[in-house]
Amino acid sequence: MDIRQLRYFVEVARQKSFTKASENLFVSQPSISKMVKGLEAELKVTLLDRSEKEIELTDVGKIVFEQALDALRIVDGISSSVNELVDIKKGTVKLGLMPTVGVLLFPMLIGGFKKQYPQIDIQMVEYSAKLLEHHVENGEIDLGVTVLPVSSHFETVPLLSEELVLIVDSHHRLACKKDVRLKELKNESFILFTEDFILHDRVKYACIQVGFNPKVAYTSSLWDLVGEMVASKLGISLVPKSMIHRFNNPLIHAIPISRPHIDWELALIYKKDKYLSYAAREFIRYIEANNPLHG
Repeated sequence: MDIRQLRYFVEVARQKSFTKASENLFVSQPSISKMVKGLEAELKVTLLDRSEKEIELTDVGKIVFEQALDALRIVDGISSSVNELVDIKKGTVKLGLMPTVGVLLFPMLIGGFKKQYPQIDIQMVEYSAKLLEHHVENGEIDLGVTVLPVSSHFETVPLLSEELVLIVDSHHRLACKKDVRLKELKNESFILFTEDFILHDRVKYACIQVGFNPKVAYTSSLWDLVGEMVASKLGISLVPKSMIHRFNNPLIHAIPISRPHIDWELALIYKKDKYLSYAAREFIRYIEANNPLHG
C-alpha cells in the first residue's frame, strides 16, 4: 500500500470528484484514478460509488477513509518533526477564522508575531464557527479562532470576552432606551445570520430561554447586509459588541441587553493530543503571552 494511494483517495473522497482532487493535488486525473483503483484492487473492495454525478463513499469506503486520515496524520507528523529540526524557526501556521474576526483581531495579533518570527508564514482561511471545529478536528487547519464553548476534544486559549448587543434603526421605538430586556423583543422581527453561523443558534437559544421563539424575517451570511437591513427598518438583530464599528452606519443604533447578558467569548482552539509544528506551538505561546486584546 502506497501512501500516495491513501492521500489521493482521501482527497477524492473529500472533494467527491476526481477532477477537483486533481486540481487540488496538481496531479493528472488519470494518475489519481489509477492509484485509487490500485488501492481498491489491493484491498479487494469498492471504496467509491461512481454511479452518480457526485462520487460518494461506500460503507467500507467510509471505514477506510477514517483510517487513511489517521495514517496521513501520522506520516505528516513525522515529516513535520524532521523539518522542524532541519529548518528551526521556520514553518507555516494554517489558521482558520470566522468571517469578520480577521478585521477584529488583525493586524494587532499577527504584527508582533511576524516581527519575532519573520520566517514563519501564517495562512489564513475563513470558515463559519461550526465548520472551523470540523476542520481543526480533521487536521485540515492547525488552529482556529472560534466561539466558546467547543467540544472537549480541543484545547483553548481565551482571546476576547464580551456580550451581544441589540441593533435597531435610529427611529425604532427602543432606540431611546439605555438598555433592554430580551423579553421586550418578543414581538419584533429578527434578522439572523444563517444556520452556518454559531450566532444564529446563540440568539435563538437565548430567546427560547426567556420564553419565546424569535420571529425570523430574514437570514443572511453577510454582516454588511444584516446592518443595511436593520438600518432600512426591516427588523432587529443581535451582534457582538465589537462588531458595531463594522457597520459604520449612523442609522444603526446599538443598545445593551440587561437581562440576561448573552456572553460571546472568542478563543484560539487546537486539537488535544495532536502533533503541532514548531511554528504552531510558537504562535500559541505568543498569543498566551502577548494577547493584545486583553490590554
